[in-house]
Amino acid sequence: MKILISGSSGFIGTALTNHLRKNENEVIRLLRNSTSLKNEIKWNIDNKDYNIGDFEGIDSFINLSGENVFGIWTKEKKRKIIDSRINSTQLLYEIISKLKKPPKTFISASAIGYYGNRGDELLDEDSDKGSGFFPDLAEQWENISKQAEKLNIRVVNIRIGLVLSKDGGALSKMLTPFKLGLGGKIADGKMYWSWIALDDILASIEFILRNDNIKGAVNLVSTNPLKNNEFTHILGNVINRPTFLPVPKLFIEYLLGDMGREALLASTRVVPKKLLDNGYKFKYTELKKTLKYLLR
Repeated sequence: MKILISGSSGFIGTALTNHLRKNENEVIRLLRNSTSLKNEIKWNIDNKDYNIGDFEGIDSFINLSGENVFGIWTKEKKRKIIDSRINSTQLLYEIISKLKKPPKTFISASAIGYYGNRGDELLDEDSDKGSGFFPDLAEQWENISKQAEKLNIRVVNIRIGLVLSKDGGALSKMLTPFKLGLGGKIADGKMYWSWIALDDILASIEFILRNDNIKGAVNLVSTNPLKNNEFTHILGNVINRPTFLPVPKLFIEYLLGDMGREALLASTRVVPKKLLDNGYKFKYTELKKTLKYLLR
């Protein structure tokens, strides 16, 4: 297939580009600063500057653009988080709507933050939206991409969970304090973390590309969400470090504010129902085996 990826220079985008190319797909990287290579297209989201002819003949668009959500959510940070997702997705839709031969598939990133803080409730793609900054943003983000359905394009919103890789994402940020023996559960540790190995992210996206029956929201999480205290205990065991220093809830809220409450303290117990119903076979379902592989 000929596949366009926006956000291709990010953590997941870089890995996905390499994965798809390795499997003999032609991948076009959509970049703000193109090097004028054959498989790169330049665009400017702020000025809506692009050459429409560059986008003709592409089978699938994958949108992974978005400001990193980690950090203190000042008003400026929130604005960047929102604008980077909304503006890029809206511009991609506008481009698609102008094409003589539009793509068959539009995959656009979202997040399991859509569901919000839900305690022990088991959540799948049919579950209602939660409340808060994350859920409201995810809903708006997804609704923009859904406009492409009017053009008879298959739209898939991949709701991505906690991605595990030693090269980026949440796990890489956790490793340093844990290796120093400073790791431990967050607050009471009872909130669910829905995780997924990077390899399963890449394979499931390719699975979606090749399976025309899959559309709408798709949860990209493993089959085994765990409570934070279980997660931290397993991680400490794998790297042979103690995990007896809990991080107080008040410390998280004081230091990180809304980001801490919605990203670290929220409990989101999500299952990948749609992937399983369509026959996707996960490579990594047990956290201990997954971490041993990643940190070998």
